[in-house]
Amino acid sequence: MITVIGNLKGGSGKSTVTFNTAVWLATRGCNVTVFDLDPQRTLSDVAEVRDEENFAPSVAVKRPTKGIGKLLRSESGEVLVDVGTADMKALREALSVADRVIVPVPPSQADIWSTQRFFGLIEESSKGSPDIWVFVNRADTHHAVRESDEAAEALAMIPGIRLLSERLHQRTAYRRSFSEGLGVFELEPSGKAAGEFHELAAALYPAQVKAKAKAKVRKGETA
Repeated sequence: MITVIGNLKGGSGKSTVTFNTAVWLATRGCNVTVFDLDPQRTLSDVAEVRDEENFAPSVAVKRPTKGIGKLLRSESGEVLVDVGTADMKALREALSVADRVIVPVPPSQADIWSTQRFFGLIEESSKGSPDIWVFVNRADTHHAVRESDEAAEALAMIPGIRLLSERLHQRTAYRRSFSEGLGVFELEPSGKAAGEFHELAAALYPAQVKAKAKAKVRKGETA
């Protein structure tokens, strides 16, 4: 499945989400291929740090400059695409073949407006009808702050999307783990960030969770 992770507005956290998702899938033995189509190459940088530190499993990142749609369709397994608006041609090509688009949305009015325009771009660029999954990213951590809930309420009113109840919050663990080339669940396995990311990943890839559960059962039966 080809999954594009993006938004029109910068600072949505798409590279962090892409990297953590790739590592999460790889640690489960999933065949995952990652494409970095953002000229900033943030995803490529963190993958290089991971390789330099010899963390396993490795996350291989591809950076094609042409024939993007054909290359994406030629891959098997799970394909993750990190792409930003700095390269609109690459963004449109990726969206044209996407099976699913995951949109992280920070809780601000500007991000809501940008996200709505992004949905229009998806519709214009797609040759099919990709599923559009949206979640609140960098959510407030204090219960008294209502911006995240208000953002979710606004997103819920937009037709044609799937709004996930799972959220990632504004936590330093994401920045720290990213700078070290680790998934947030590798840096602090029992931390709050790890727990919420596992919940998000399980919502995005329920089949992987079921497969792991079955594997545990089989292991117990043969022990």
